Amino acid sequence: MVVKKVVQQEASQKSAGRGARAKAGSAGPAVDVAAAQERDALADLMSADNPDLADPRWTKIAELSASQDEPRQPAGGPALRQRIRSVVPDHQARRIAGLGQLANAEPDTMTLHTRDAFRTFAGRHADSSGKKAFISGGQRYAATLKMIWYLSANDNPYADWILIRTYEALTAVRAHLTSVTQASAETIEVMKRKGLRFCVMSAPEPRVVSLRFRSPYGYATADLIVEFDYYARMIKTLIHKDQLSDAEGRAAIFKLEQKMRALFHTPIHWERCLMREDLLPLRREDFLPGADEAARARACAAIAVLGEVPRTVFTGVETPRHTLRRVRLTDEQLRLLSEVRLSAVQDPASADTELL
Repeated sequence: MVVKKVVQQEASQKSAGRGARAKAGSAGPAVDVAAAQERDALADLMSADNPDLADPRWTKIAELSASQDEPRQPAGGPALRQRIRSVVPDHQARRIAGLGQLANAEPDTMTLHTRDAFRTFAGRHADSSGKKAFISGGQRYAATLKMIWYLSANDNPYADWILIRTYEALTAVRAHLTSVTQASAETIEVMKRKGLRFCVMSAPEPRVVSLRFRSPYGYATADLIVEFDYYARMIKTLIHKDQLSDAEGRAAIFKLEQKMRALFHTPIHWERCLMREDLLPLRREDFLPGADEAARARACAAIAVLGEVPRTVFTGVETPRHTLRRVRLTDEQLRLLSEVRLSAVQDPASADTELL
């Protein structure tokens, strides 16, 4: 399972230390113990029916790195050569295999000019007294989508469905933000035509935020945040230039803040459900005839908690904008996905079913 491997990899890296990472492949038993300890430390949070959303371990879970599904191969082995012809020496094959593994030449950053945008990105933890409620910010939202994105590699239909729904909601908020920003920009253009020329105000020392997102959904979130930051700058400019009253400007910014907070909070419940210990292995084959009892139980639990996944998503006709699912279906597999019941899991059938 992808998520369990993510936890295992993180535990392995911490136990091995910086100087021993190159030897991680030979430390099998130690890695297993560390991984078990890591899972035990997070088990109560991941399996709780009503966990504390302000628990700092959510950030720990969300920041775990993705691991490769394939086992390690020795230098010059099949994984290294892949489709490289045998006449190519190993040292050249190693260089060729490394092509395509891209990395940032410079750090990614996001520049924010308003406190409104920075608070929306950072969110807020609940305090111990209960006077301040938890607010999910863009940073937590991006981490949540990253974990669901990882789950899509398991051929999890609900991960794909949630990514589709979430991105549609993000796109809708971004479209609304673009619309209201354009309306404010038109006000500034009207003033220019009349002879009053002014520019959108900016902070003398804007906050530069370093971005270390590991999924495309993190950058989609950053795009939304900077759009909101520019909108807030524009509204505050109109207030300062007497084109809006204080009350009108504050109400306009608050309305957008509420939309974005609602957007950021929604996926948390879905992620918490999918990361339950009993649902982590969920995949499309669990719904098919011939699935074992544990698989049928997972499918039933997913339907009970998250509802019926749309047929177009289940068959792969409708896919997320970004997914780690890499499945090539045969005609027979596609037929099975098209015919299987999604509201209830069928009893095992005698027909053979290939793994998806």
